[in-house]
Amino acid sequence: MPELATTEFWRDLKPITKVFQADALPEVYTKNAATDDERYYVPFSETVSSRPLWISPTGNRWCDILWAKGAGLVNRHYHPHEVFAYTISGKWGYLEHDWTATAGDFVYETPGEGHTLVAYEHPEPMKVFFIVKGPLIWLDEEGKSVGHFDVHDYIALCRDHYEKVGLGADYIKTLFR
Repeated sequence: MPELATTEFWRDLKPITKVFQADALPEVYTKNAATDDERYYVPFSETVSSRPLWISPTGNRWCDILWAKGAGLVNRHYHPHEVFAYTISGKWGYLEHDWTATAGDFVYETPGEGHTLVAYEHPEPMKVFFIVKGPLIWLDEEGKSVGHFDVHDYIALCRDHYEKVGLGADYIKTLFR
């Protein structure tokens, strides 16, 4: 139950009694999702880490916060499906585009668009909330496919990291829906 209302117009409203439909799973609630506790951020490259917030193994989808404490790079890639991003802090962009995102900026990535994600030096770390559907297709400098990274690769990376930092490999399962 949320905190009790005091002066809000809806303070006498009662919650519904049937919250979940049959077979529905509970929500994922993450307090302080953009925490600075480094244990929750899985190294994604040498300079960028990812904090998974929600994962759908069967849908090959995830939500995460990408984090870089300074200049950072996620190698060239494209997504065969759309991706959504909301900038929490810091400064980032794609070498292939003429914009630079800062706190409060939203980005919609169209399916099939190749890019090289870079984080800039900034007084605040780059933290960006992403909604990713499907794999990342790694690209060479000519834009040709050289590999992929999907939800199963992400889960394996997270399991290894969480075991190493003491949260336990099964921590990642708490985010599956």
